[in-house]
Amino acid sequence: MNSKKYVWHPYTQMREWKEFDIITKGDGMWLIDAKGNRLLDGVASMWCNVWGHSKKELVNAMIRQAKKLQHSSLFNLTNDQAESLAEKLVKISPGMNKVFYSDNGSTAMEVAVKMALQYWQNIGVKNKTKIVSLQNGYHGDTVGSMSLGYVPLFFSRFKKLLFPVIRTPTPEKYRIPKGFTFKEYQDFCINKIENIFSKNNDIAAFFMESGAQVAGGVVIYPQNFQKKISQLCKKYNVLFVLDEVATGFGRLGSFIEYQAQNSRPDIVTYGKMLTGGYLPLAVTLTNKRVYESFLGNYSEMRHFFHGHTFTGNPLACATALTNLGMYKKNKLISKIQTSAKQFESRISEINELNLVGDVRHKGMLMGIELVSDKKKKIAVKSDKSIYKKIFVEAKKHKLYLRTLDNIVMLVPPLAISKNELDFLLDGTIDTIKKVTKVI
Repeated sequence: MNSKKYVWHPYTQMREWKEFDIITKGDGMWLIDAKGNRLLDGVASMWCNVWGHSKKELVNAMIRQAKKLQHSSLFNLTNDQAESLAEKLVKISPGMNKVFYSDNGSTAMEVAVKMALQYWQNIGVKNKTKIVSLQNGYHGDTVGSMSLGYVPLFFSRFKKLLFPVIRTPTPEKYRIPKGFTFKEYQDFCINKIENIFSKNNDIAAFFMESGAQVAGGVVIYPQNFQKKISQLCKKYNVLFVLDEVATGFGRLGSFIEYQAQNSRPDIVTYGKMLTGGYLPLAVTLTNKRVYESFLGNYSEMRHFFHGHTFTGNPLACATALTNLGMYKKNKLISKIQTSAKQFESRISEINELNLVGDVRHKGMLMGIELVSDKKKKIAVKSDKSIYKKIFVEAKKHKLYLRTLDNIVMLVPPLAISKNELDFLLDGTIDTIKKVTKVI
């Protein structure tokens, strides 16, 4: 089978690749290719896998539902799995009241921005049309989500398509501007937001990832940063919208990350780990105040003009219900907190590597920034993609890794065992050592 003949791969310079390994099976934390080679899934198949592959409980949930109802529309109808999952999500999400279904993180954020903007129109506040978000945030690859989370490396070619968004700085500890302590820079970032809110009465919403910026470079927020933004939004009557697509359901060590951050959103999105990484599903939740603004007579046209073919797909919802039920049964959050300490214990060792400038970590997320000059903090460069060099070398150590430019991402399945996590950390260290010699 020619693995390059038909499929165009995401975020990939196709000319660099002669072929792609064909994965034919998943077994726990391992991916198995057509030749029988095993790779430890070090990125949870793009940050979504919770329990590992072929988990019996999730597979059985899919089979049971597939025998009864595979898909039925939410246009004028509903299904029992969508109803049950929505009830479950509202009960575990403080302050939330209603669930709107979609099928991936980008679409969940498109829903969120349309919901936030239409809310103000519905209540007659026509001037609130502007959006504020954090610099270097990431919210997806569709036009609206690219506008919200503009990462120049990814999206500069599409800039003219995007709607304008006011961006405020993120307190990244590794690259503090000259003249600031980290505490002073945190205050500067918060003051910048308050200054914008206080001088502009047309701000509709503030958008940010909850707990950390992931695709933007693994920037972990300092304590109370998110809480203070939540408070400012309430003070200045701005909707607070949180993206927990990549950071919720345990990735950063807490089940509901905004709760751990002592913040309260008006709108929040979940995705990735919602189904344990087995089927595409995402949701946008909102509070009673926002939802009720969409109620009225049909002629008023206040209802929400948005929908997808597979909205509320019962197969995905049934899988998500089983997945969420397994967290408590298996005491997963407690296990994650133990695994997080295992990550933390290796940080100093990783930091000592010649190519490593900084290591950023929280929960089951680690970003290792590769630099060519530690003092000047210059990102490592190469004629060929860094991610391919890391991928090829990691394979020799039986790992599947995918970097974000010069940042090695360790984002394993949440339920990874102690021995397998050590295997991942050991192999990553050896990979970086070997790559140092060829860059």
